[in-house]
Amino acid sequence: MMDRLMLVGMEFWGCHGVLPEEKREQQPFFVDAVLYLDTRPAAAADCLEATVDYAAVYETIRQAVEGTQVNLIETLAENVARSIIEEYSAEAVEITVKKPRAPMPGKLDYVAVCIYRRRSG
Repeated sequence: MMDRLMLVGMEFWGCHGVLPEEKREQQPFFVDAVLYLDTRPAAAADCLEATVDYAAVYETIRQAVEGTQVNLIETLAENVARSIIEEYSAEAVEITVKKPRAPMPGKLDYVAVCIYRRRSG
């Protein structure tokens, strides 16, 4: 099993959804990211350059969520995962996107999608 770098409970605001009001009015989205990587080189060197800078990862996720508007949280999660895999040295990533204000006929905490993607090659 690989080591994990986890960013949990990040809150961003965006206009994602299929309904017209979801495209007009911002709503919160909560994102959890788990990056799978070997942390031993960073631990041995005690050096940020030898690992993934989680502040930079946060910014990448913020840009993905607050940037381009999409219809589905599945697409949003895929965009976040792709950005992380392309920009950082993680071997794999697990992304969870929670939408607490999903337009539903009843009460619920949130609707979520969780995806796992590996670096190809």
